[in-house]
Amino acid sequence: VEYDFTADLEDKLDDISSGRVDWKAVLHEFWDAFNNAIDETKDLRVSEVLDRLDELLGPHFFRPGEDGSDPRKCPSCDDGRLNLKLGKFGAFFGCNNYPECKFTRPLEVTNGNGGDEALLASGPKELGPDPDTGDLISLRKGPYGFYVQRGEEALEGKKKIKPKRASIPKSSNPVDVDLEIALGLLSLPRDVGIDEETGDMITAGFGRFGPFIKVGGTYVSLKESDDVLTIGLNRASHLLADVPRKAPPKELGSHPKDKKPVVQKVGRWGPFVQHGKLMATLPKGTDPDSVTLEQALELLDAKAKKNGKGAKKAAKPKKKKATKKKKPAAKKSNPPAPSEPAPEVANE
Repeated sequence: VEYDFTADLEDKLDDISSGRVDWKAVLHEFWDAFNNAIDETKDLRVSEVLDRLDELLGPHFFRPGEDGSDPRKCPSCDDGRLNLKLGKFGAFFGCNNYPECKFTRPLEVTNGNGGDEALLASGPKELGPDPDTGDLISLRKGPYGFYVQRGEEALEGKKKIKPKRASIPKSSNPVDVDLEIALGLLSLPRDVGIDEETGDMITAGFGRFGPFIKVGGTYVSLKESDDVLTIGLNRASHLLADVPRKAPPKELGSHPKDKKPVVQKVGRWGPFVQHGKLMATLPKGTDPDSVTLEQALELLDAKAKKNGKGAKKAAKPKKKKATKKKKPAAKKSNPPAPSEPAPEVANE
């Protein structure tokens, strides 16, 4: 940005507003300089502009690594060079060996290691076999970030069996994930120890909102300094001591239609029963410990009917539109016959 140009133009605009300078003269002066600058570049091709921008912006986006290696060296094919390119969604850096090498990198400043994209430029990274199953453990990247996977998708008849997957915590660097860390993530949830207050097992796991510990119906999110793979009983007990305890879900029995469990839980708005995704709140004054499977089924059926998930409502009979009676067409009356003139009487 040329700050002198901006300041000079602001002064001229002030002169125009005060009437000291004619605005047409200022506009004519600006247009002459602008038009001359355009004439110097209008014959340039897009490739020439990209080469020039690549030369100017290269030192900003490609900073030498600590080992003094060339920061523009492609981390995927080793003999390629990363150049500025223009794509459907804007500018990016790509290998000059395209289409043999399809490595790309967004416009961002790195420290010379090519960023996390270099990890999987040539596909999933193999970490090693699972010592228990022999399945290959691999590091992959999906739409929601990096994750590890055990084995591949398999078919049992016509049913697809998805492999076990585990997300990489945001606090972890994917570059540092090895076989040991991957096996630990895939083994979650894991037992931490027995809770002294309830006698239940405290477990550590990783959910949609990040790492957590759980005992009964009580969940606590872990801090950034806590590691879900190594957190011990003392630290877990300390975190649980600061939160109110919730009663664990109570299974009342199996639903007679699909044999899936019907459970009773305590939520933000009080106790309720649940079957699948259908939930029904217990009436006020009901003792949660006394609720039976039959009572829960009645509440769930009533909620299903209220939500329109029960029997289909009978369609209301369509009202027949009353047909308008057509008025009979008026009969055309015959015009009266012309009257005959009276006979003339001769005067005698």
